Amino acid sequence: MNETEHEIVHVPWRKNQLVVFVSGSIVVALILVVVSMALYASSGAAQLDLSRPGYQSVQDKVDRTDTFQSFSANGPVNSDELDEFEELYIDQTRTVKTTQVFSGSALGEKTLGIDAPVPLPAE
Repeated sequence: MNETEHEIVHVPWRKNQLVVFVSGSIVVALILVVVSMALYASSGAAQLDLSRPGYQSVQDKVDRTDTFQSFSANGPVNSDELDEFEELYIDQTRTVKTTQVFSGSALGEKTLGIDAPVPLPAE
């Protein structure tokens, strides 16, 4: 054997690198989907999702009126506008501060403001 010849080492999976890479990517994606769905179900977020098939029958009964009073992004900046903004800000922070965020009731209907009874449609 002369000095310019090199011994070639054949690794069996080396010929199929693309297949191994794609297969590994699919396995990792499936694991991440399983973990994310477990977190979705265990965190309580699934209870809030009205797009789920089990809630399709009540979607049309949801009261979509919004009582949130927002502050206009347009207009002059003067002391009256700043006072109005401060009042709205204080009202919103008051409700946030009274919520016990680490308790089980943090995702309750009353805390989220969805505790109003749903009126039944007239037949």
